[in-house]
Amino acid sequence: MKLPIFQVDAFTDKVFGGNPAAVCPLEQWLPDDVMQRIAMENAVAETAFFVPLDMGYEIRWFTPEIEMDLCGHATLATAHVISKHLRPAPSSIEFHSKSGELTVTIEETTLTLNFPSRKPKPAEAPQVILDAIQKKPVEILKSRDYVLVFDDEETIRHLEPQQSILDQINLDPGGVVVTARGKEVDFVSRFFTPQSSIFEDPVTGSAHCSLIPYWSEKLGKTSMLALQLSPRVGKLFCEDLGARVLMSGEAVTYLEGYITV
Repeated sequence: MKLPIFQVDAFTDKVFGGNPAAVCPLEQWLPDDVMQRIAMENAVAETAFFVPLDMGYEIRWFTPEIEMDLCGHATLATAHVISKHLRPAPSSIEFHSKSGELTVTIEETTLTLNFPSRKPKPAEAPQVILDAIQKKPVEILKSRDYVLVFDDEETIRHLEPQQSILDQINLDPGGVVVTARGKEVDFVSRFFTPQSSIFEDPVTGSAHCSLIPYWSEKLGKTSMLALQLSPRVGKLFCEDLGARVLMSGEAVTYLEGYITV
């Protein structure tokens, strides 16, 4: 069986930046184990699979290890593939997912995700997370992911979490977000996933479903600019709508081809 595949760098306007995602258009769903093995073979943070519906598309996301409940950058990448390669120039695309309805609007080169808000609540982190991070946060919260807040951007930039320690805990499908106010942007973050082949995710849209409502309240503003400080760096234009959040960015195609399964 021959299937089309694209690889897209999301939340960036340059190849080799942002977060790479593989995108596989399907006419009908493949068995789950086949999609999982394709994601493993692709060896990027997420592979998105989608099938057409009467209205919009159904979408699913797989890391090399597990199926995810929500993924921002791979949804952005999928909308880019549809709008640039499959059905040029739609103004919006609707996706149906395990996290409900997701909409992507498109204006020139900018794609905007409309996702559910996941406001984090105060929590206590397992000691293994604190041991791995090696710095004491000023605040700890949790939604799907643990959110550790620090005093300044430089702390986030220079953190060196110990993967061997963090791998002692299983947070599937979540991870650990570290965040702080930014110097030239509103807030910065990084995202780490225990027991994952890709320990630090380059740009994590789903984590911003928690970061946006948190920082909106802290900063007293609804429109914000965020940077994810991975080596590849990702820029997100964010807006808090209450029950929903908006995340905007660009995407570029790196690869277009076929796989044989």
